[in-house]
Amino acid sequence: MSELLKNIDARTKLAGTNKLEILLFFLGVDQRTGRRETYGINVFKVREVMRTPVITAAPDMPSSVEGMVSLRGALVPVIDLAKYSGISPETPREIMIVTEYNGHTQGFLVEGVDTILRLDWSKMRVPPEMLTSQTGGLVTAVTELEDNRLVMMMDVEKVLSETTSIDNEIMYRGVVPVDRPECTVFYCDDSSVARKQIERTLSAMGVKGISAVNGRQMWDEMEKVATYAQSIGKTASSIISLVLTDIEMPEMDGYILTKKIKSDPRFNGVPVIMHSSLSGMSNQKLGASVGVDEYVPKFEPMRLSETLARRLGGDASPVSVA
Repeated sequence: MSELLKNIDARTKLAGTNKLEILLFFLGVDQRTGRRETYGINVFKVREVMRTPVITAAPDMPSSVEGMVSLRGALVPVIDLAKYSGISPETPREIMIVTEYNGHTQGFLVEGVDTILRLDWSKMRVPPEMLTSQTGGLVTAVTELEDNRLVMMMDVEKVLSETTSIDNEIMYRGVVPVDRPECTVFYCDDSSVARKQIERTLSAMGVKGISAVNGRQMWDEMEKVATYAQSIGKTASSIISLVLTDIEMPEMDGYILTKKIKSDPRFNGVPVIMHSSLSGMSNQKLGASVGVDEYVPKFEPMRLSETLARRLGGDASPVSVA
């Protein structure tokens, strides 16, 4: 499986083409349904796949956090995805997927892995609202394979948020309000956790926000705004102050969304900020190549608020926290 993950340069070239590669994996037979479902994770977030090493248990951890392992001198937390998902299969989790995103490294225990699948983001569909509500937003996208299996993409950012202190209240204490009540930020992300954090940041800044769950939905909203603005003799930029977009999203990713915005004269003057857990330099360079004005990593409200304040023309200086 490690051989499948080696050619990072080839995968990097997929960005901007609305394509992705996902690693398929299993969590075991769900005792509730008697079925072994197929799940997926974007290969960009996978560092390696390995046999589960000896795990050192730690006290006072969430039930789904098995403990930690040492990988090349670094201590990495280990999360049992089956336990986290409430599946609780009887089969052992003998494989660990080591993921790395937004500066965090963690291991996910799974029953097994299948293969790496290359497909178009347009084939990834937003899950039905009933499924989203039942899973708490854990499944962000669904696609159908040629053998009629459905693959569910897991929101690994949600897993990370709920098994660590990544959403700690302290993170928002230094966010500075800006005196720009007329500004509206349009933002899109398929992760409910990420949307919530953006909403909290904008609220603390005193800035209005319009959200979407993917690039396609955001583009549809922007086209409506452009049509309305033209009908009243205004420009779209007088209504859309800024666009904040994730990279990975079903139906239309952030690269394609940015390309469409930057190539459409109706949106001249609307800055686009890429907000993603894919924090590698290759992703930032790809963002710049499609016209992204700036890049901000996820789960850093202070940096996000400072960047937004600067772009919106407000005060970007942080205040001291007592």
